[in-house]
Amino acid sequence: MQIHYVLKTTIIAVLSTYLIESSAQISGDSTHQDTLNQYCVSCHNETLKTAGLLLDYLDPYNISRDTATWEKVLRKLRNRQMPPAGLPRPDDTTYDGLISHISSELDRNAFENPNPGRPDVHRLNRTEYANAIRDLLGLEVDSTELLPADEIGYGFDNIGDVLTISPFLMERYLSAAANISRLAIGDTGISTTYKTYDMPGTLVQSDWMGSDLPYGSQGGVAIEHHFPVDGEYLIKVKLQTGRYGQVLGRDKKRVMDIRLDDEMLGRFTIEADERGNVDINIVKETVDEHLEVQVPVKAGTHTIVATFVKDFTKMEGQPKAFTAAEIRNREQAFFEGVGTLSVVGPYDVTGPGETINRNKLFICHPSHGDDEQICVREIISMLIRRAYRRPITEEDLPVFLKLYEQGKLKGGFESGIRMALQKVLVSPEFLFRMEFDPSNIMPGKAYSVTDLDLASRLSFFLWSSIPDEELLSIAERGLLKNPETLQSQVQRMLKDPRSMSLIKNFAGQWLFLRNMERVLPDPVAFPNFDENLRQAMQRETEMLFESMLREDQSIVNILDSDYTFLNERLARHYEIKGIFGPEFRKVKITDDRRKGLLGQGSILTVTSYPNRTAPTIRGKWVLEQLLGTPPPPPPPDVPSLKEDKDTKALTMRQRMELHRANPACAVCHKVMDPLGFALENFDGLGRWRETAGTGTGPIDSSGILPDGTSFNGPAGLREVLLSKQDLFVETFTDRLLTYALGRGVEHYDKPVIRKIRRDAAEHNYSWSAIITGIVNSIPFQMRRASL
Repeated sequence: MQIHYVLKTTIIAVLSTYLIESSAQISGDSTHQDTLNQYCVSCHNETLKTAGLLLDYLDPYNISRDTATWEKVLRKLRNRQMPPAGLPRPDDTTYDGLISHISSELDRNAFENPNPGRPDVHRLNRTEYANAIRDLLGLEVDSTELLPADEIGYGFDNIGDVLTISPFLMERYLSAAANISRLAIGDTGISTTYKTYDMPGTLVQSDWMGSDLPYGSQGGVAIEHHFPVDGEYLIKVKLQTGRYGQVLGRDKKRVMDIRLDDEMLGRFTIEADERGNVDINIVKETVDEHLEVQVPVKAGTHTIVATFVKDFTKMEGQPKAFTAAEIRNREQAFFEGVGTLSVVGPYDVTGPGETINRNKLFICHPSHGDDEQICVREIISMLIRRAYRRPITEEDLPVFLKLYEQGKLKGGFESGIRMALQKVLVSPEFLFRMEFDPSNIMPGKAYSVTDLDLASRLSFFLWSSIPDEELLSIAERGLLKNPETLQSQVQRMLKDPRSMSLIKNFAGQWLFLRNMERVLPDPVAFPNFDENLRQAMQRETEMLFESMLREDQSIVNILDSDYTFLNERLARHYEIKGIFGPEFRKVKITDDRRKGLLGQGSILTVTSYPNRTAPTIRGKWVLEQLLGTPPPPPPPDVPSLKEDKDTKALTMRQRMELHRANPACAVCHKVMDPLGFALENFDGLGRWRETAGTGTGPIDSSGILPDGTSFNGPAGLREVLLSKQDLFVETFTDRLLTYALGRGVEHYDKPVIRKIRRDAAEHNYSWSAIITGIVNSIPFQMRRASL
């Protein structure tokens, strides 16, 4: 009933909009075919077939015959990409009239003939798998160690049609289930393991590293480690070494503390070496072999800290912070750092312990034989219900009860539960999100998904995880589709810390932010890039997005935000003064060049080459990720930008102009390059510069778009993007809808995106308005039956 109400009001709203727009254009309708004939058909016809697009037989007054083609036409017209630069173009009134006519006809057709699409069966990707384990069992697992990386489709790793399963992957799931089930019960028979945490060689440890470490300490590391059972564990620290294996920081005596949570486990002295630490004959040293302690630890997750006691008597003039270049040279006798931290154990196991995971799993304990079957059924039923995201049936239980009995014979009650849990974790109903067509539905017919399926769609969209108890209970009672209830759940879930997954997984992939973890800037071109800067850049963008989501700001603020989040390392990179320490804080941006996404080091770094900027990559990123108008792929066998002694004295713009001399390249580069050149004052790490090198002269960051729009520098480009606000909002919605559905957006989804944008405009394009629009949309709440 509720979905029918939503659809009814939606259709009325769309038709009203359509009638108003149509009535305003009746006098101009007769010109639409003439406009196409004059400006489009001369290239896009049966003879030339330019870009494979044929318009000579398309009727602008019967758009429903080929909505896919008309959506392509509409996209090119709205961004003024067609006709190409240099060819005659219609005036703005003609452009707008044709755009309005096509979009109105497409929207009317879509809502008269709703097509929600049909997502493929969706295997949990490894992020979703880890989150599901966390929410089901209270265990934090590193899915990157358990499972291989997922394939990417449409820019995201949660796309159903690429999340296939191979025999190798199934073996990994079986192995993961065995390990996780033993951790969950606190198996006292668990084998001794050796887990090592490596510190990046470019992590500068010359000062206090943040709130995870004691204030007044220097360098070091804080690790969250899960201890599976009560017992003794060995904690070992190895120091950073130079290129020849020599331990660094031996110019004077050092003192190191090793702590577990707030408890001091040991304080160790590292003696000075009068020989220094650059003797190439010293390949292996034993100076750090005593940096270990074996202690009893209670089961659960604890914080291990290894850090140096800061020496406040250092000589005057010693640098406060080392540069990455100095680290790479490995010739700074006063540089010291933690290289690895290892945990070995357990030894002398004393019991499973009291842990979050055990309390979450063992919701009852049989006190005598008569209670056993009742308790076993209660635990297994709880596991199946939460893992399968649906109520349990009597048909579910027999196989699990049989497995329980088999496990019980090997080790009693808890061993039996472990065997049943292991089966749950490899079941298709846990590993896959499966939606089934109603038995009485006609092939190809659109229908509303069940409340339970809607709950899973919602939780994996906002949390990348399974529904929690509240959401699942509402869905089981058939109340989730109530508009007020659904809206309330969306708001609750967005406020929950688990919604951080939406930032890390959606924004991280949409903006290529995840690539920060893999970028390797050339140490010759960028000698001062270090791990601290890499982490700070990524954290800045994540914190900005989180701030906007929590405050429910307009998504347009992403483009021109006048604040950001900085620590000392990143502020120094941006040449912003007055920021001290490793902690991030909100900072007002007064320099127009740094406002919004286009001024952030993370974005500028992932859109550069390792040794230089890449105007084409940056321009393509703006076109694709912000304006939703990707250029066509480059023609085959086009040579890369020439790099030799003759071109080194040229500016990047001059070198690109040589590249564009190839006519096959010029068409796309005329669109991409001006956008990229606007950001050319930012080097390959996002640092501001006036020249690109000695003898190249001032950087020219001006540009002209095919429609004649001119701009200069990042501030000018930002104004261009703000003038195309509708395109940006629709691009954001397109990307978020792709992520939410786990499938690519098709031409029949485009009218939905335009409606979400129109509705969100009434709420200043707030995050919640866009997200609620998606959750209430036809493709999110409905599904097409198989043919």
